[in-house]
Amino acid sequence: MPSSADVVIIGGGVIGVCTAYYLAEQGARVTLVEQGQIAAGSSYGNAGLIVPSHSIPLASPGALASGLKWMLDPESPFYIKPRLDFALVDWVLRFALACTPGRMRQSIPVLRDLGRASSALHKELAALDGAGANTGYAQTGLLMLYNTARGLQDGCEEARLLQEFGVTSEVLDGGQARKLEPSLSPETVGGIFFPGDAHFTPGNFMRGLARQVEQKGVRLQTETQVLGFETAARRVTLVHTTHGDIEPGQVVLAAGSWSPSVARELGFKIPIQAAKGYSITVKRPAASPTIPLLLGEARVAVTPMVSADGPVLRLAGTLELAGFDFSVNPRRVNAILRAARGYLGGMEDLELVEIWRGLRPCTPDGLPIIGRPPSLENVIVAAGHATVGMSLGPITGKLVAQLVSGETPALDLAPLRPDRF
Repeated sequence: MPSSADVVIIGGGVIGVCTAYYLAEQGARVTLVEQGQIAAGSSYGNAGLIVPSHSIPLASPGALASGLKWMLDPESPFYIKPRLDFALVDWVLRFALACTPGRMRQSIPVLRDLGRASSALHKELAALDGAGANTGYAQTGLLMLYNTARGLQDGCEEARLLQEFGVTSEVLDGGQARKLEPSLSPETVGGIFFPGDAHFTPGNFMRGLARQVEQKGVRLQTETQVLGFETAARRVTLVHTTHGDIEPGQVVLAAGSWSPSVARELGFKIPIQAAKGYSITVKRPAASPTIPLLLGEARVAVTPMVSADGPVLRLAGTLELAGFDFSVNPRRVNAILRAARGYLGGMEDLELVEIWRGLRPCTPDGLPIIGRPPSLENVIVAAGHATVGMSLGPITGKLVAQLVSGETPALDLAPLRPDRF
């Protein structure tokens, strides 16, 4: 005898859990199905940044130029592992077509509005039962650093572009940057400060939010794989899982990099590629930064965090299109550590806590997918958030909950529709 739910959510990362939270707020009966544990993937080991400043999409003219230079260098910030994969070739071609100034300018206000709305919701979630203290949530801003005049010039051009769209920032010379963050190397020539950004410890956030949704009656069905579906009259009528069947009122596909394979089971396609990223968590050294940093030329994030073992520092970076490859490449890890030593003092003798890698779901145009596929009227896709899934999780969850309930979404979802490709 199958169980039933108003909504079945497939995926227990930040998008799935935030969606469960806002659906439970509406009183919906929700079952969340996750193949592993809650936040077992990228929602655990990411840089912990809440970045409305990240409004330039991954698909941009600058990314295309840099990507062509980097893509065959196994130590570069962006790397494509050579392999015969027609889906990857199609993705790369679509990515190249999206890397035009016109397409980029169309995407910036979409990401800006998502980022601002999600930042406000993050503040609300941090205030739940004192959750902010446990997650280390703090809106201290973010400092983008550059060790070369050319890097700073490119950063200033991006900052001016963002200023056109209302994203505020402050350009700092090397002395001003070191005054703001004394741990910086003398090599730093300048930086750009984004005051509206925040940070937290993502694993703590996810565990706290999971407790909240369980208290609201959401059924978290972990270590459970989706085996298939039954459909009739453009509706999913049954979800088959390794722990029994579920009759859904509606289905939310929020499975991150696994979303394309689930979508294929449902009879439609979404062009998402898994992009492996790494993070290295260390005990916080004496000269640790106190605010989040982005090491501009190296594309590495540095975030102070709290953990059960005390204060830590997380170094995160790289975008490696290598399919579902979970191996740890020591050259990639060493490149991140080398970058930290090049921008910061006191990074030589770090006490390792954890080396992590995970897969970020990337669309070719740099925008997430949020909406209903035309072929199924009771399915909503919420995936493809690339490197800003943790930042955009709350607004995505709220928008999906509005779609489920039949409300008019708070933001225009036309640019994010699944059939745009």
